Amino acid sequence: LLLINSPHNPTGMVLNAAEREAIARVAVEHDLLVACDEVYEHLTFDEPHVPLATLPGMTGRTIQISSAAKTFSVTGWKVGWVCASRELVDAITTTKQFLTYVNAGPFQYAVAAGLDLPDDRFARLAADLRAQRDILIPGLDAAGFAVHPSHGSYFVVADAAPLGVTDGLEFCRRLPELCGVVAVPNQVFYADPDAGVTSLIRFGFCKRPEVLTEAADRLTRLANR
Repeated sequence: LLLINSPHNPTGMVLNAAEREAIARVAVEHDLLVACDEVYEHLTFDEPHVPLATLPGMTGRTIQISSAAKTFSVTGWKVGWVCASRELVDAITTTKQFLTYVNAGPFQYAVAAGLDLPDDRFARLAADLRAQRDILIPGLDAAGFAVHPSHGSYFVVADAAPLGVTDGLEFCRRLPELCGVVAVPNQVFYADPDAGVTSLIRFGFCKRPEVLTEAADRLTRLANR
């Protein structure tokens, strides 16, 4: 069983065609099932989201997992769905029944209504996020961060090493005092905090444009220290 965080990796970059094809090739060769987290399927920009299930040999072996959380800004509802072959869905729903039985029943009707919205609603969401990303990233650049490209989700990852940072966790604890901006250190996503690059910081740009503009201005204080 392969677990793929799709459509983006931890730095917000969409998997390219070669990466998708390599995953599919390994899955077919070794007769593997692939579980894809596609919660950001509508929140990609610059590069389109291509479901792994559409690649040759992958339809019957791919489990597509998605959620209303990101697309409709309802992370607390915990309502999602799975697309897979009938046999796999039967097995998944059986397991689900023994784990939690049912979740957030009333919200499921709201999510169903949301999924029936016209396509342009989802296109506007991606366009708005792209514009918000393009406000924050120049601020990070001006502050001295080494910014990773972000082609999906509503996060951007920046390396604080050029600012002399070696411990992202400690840096993020100090960041509100330094410039009044809050971020999340990538270290907290690892079972072993020292396993990754400890100077990587994650910023969210799912904010109003005026808030992001103010954050970008405040971040420039770091370059002047």
